[in-house]
Amino acid sequence: MKKIKVLTIFGTRPEAVKMAPLVKELESRQGIESKVCVTAQHREMLDQVLELFEIVPDFDLNIMKTKQSLTGITNRVLEGLEELFVSEKPDIILVHGDTTTTFAGALAAFYQQIKVGHVEAGLRTFDKYFPFPEEMNRKLTASLADMHFSPTVGSKQNLLNEGVAEEDIYVTGNTVIDAMAHTVKEGYVFENDELNKIDFKNKKVIMITAHRRENWGEGIENICDVLSEIVDENKDVELIYLVHLNPIVKDVVDKKLKNKERVHLLPPLDTKETHNLMNKCFMVMTDSGGLQEEAPHLGKPVLVLRDVTERPEAVAAGTVKLVGTNIEIIKQEANKLLNNEEEYAKMSRAINPYGDGLASKRIADAIEKYFE
Repeated sequence: MKKIKVLTIFGTRPEAVKMAPLVKELESRQGIESKVCVTAQHREMLDQVLELFEIVPDFDLNIMKTKQSLTGITNRVLEGLEELFVSEKPDIILVHGDTTTTFAGALAAFYQQIKVGHVEAGLRTFDKYFPFPEEMNRKLTASLADMHFSPTVGSKQNLLNEGVAEEDIYVTGNTVIDAMAHTVKEGYVFENDELNKIDFKNKKVIMITAHRRENWGEGIENICDVLSEIVDENKDVELIYLVHLNPIVKDVVDKKLKNKERVHLLPPLDTKETHNLMNKCFMVMTDSGGLQEEAPHLGKPVLVLRDVTERPEAVAAGTVKLVGTNIEIIKQEANKLLNNEEEYAKMSRAINPYGDGLASKRIADAIEKYFE
């Protein structure tokens, strides 16, 4: 019996984290020939994840360039994948989420009339510029996909509302929950020794990431100002801000928070360090999408530094709260969690809506059934 040839494509660290457990599941199936292509839209951070999960790509487009534009990324992915698809002829390609690699990969497959499976399908903010360009990347990918792997019933409903046939949608949970079973360890010792010196037991440690382009400028400045006020007013609080290397973000953060007592400014950590930091911290403040799924799995409340989210299930479940970048609102909600045990318990004990760690198995099962 001919094996199903599945080519998994990703290019950034977040994609790699969420696709890694799926790649491992596909590799374990006798009826599937699993191949991996990385575009390396992000190079160094991507390589860290590949090493962590012991994945050696079969193909590496290595497209990353300094000061790369969205147009440049799209062109290089399209051209690189055209050649690969002609030579490899996969039965189906899998792309993830909402990156430029995702959309360009789906488009390249469409041009060769190759089936497309979209992992983490159906997330929407209903604002094409927020987040930019991710919202349109995922909508355009949905219009090209043949199999839609939605993490939740809500994301499935978004696709149904857009006219996607119900039989093409599979509610699977989110593969990031699968990944965390591999990365989070009790008694974990950090590679970054500054983290090993922090008293996680007796201090309320807040982990922060904030770098999205929608927050560049006033948004990042407001976030830094309110973080400064929070640490000044709460002597049992320590902040760990994982600062993006983009100077548009880093310069503002350094100017406002560098050398401040009980504030640790660290470069982005690899996936294993990040997940274990979340596991040890008190709460998370972020404008990231993925952390809204990951932190609740560990029982950590999340304040989302955005006005809208494509993950409304987490808001409805009570695991995350939208606070935007308004100084007063952020401060009010942070102080509730820091100083009110009942409020903290409400969020930390809420059930994470993103699954049970079996998403990769469900996706692989669906692919095998589809090609029977």
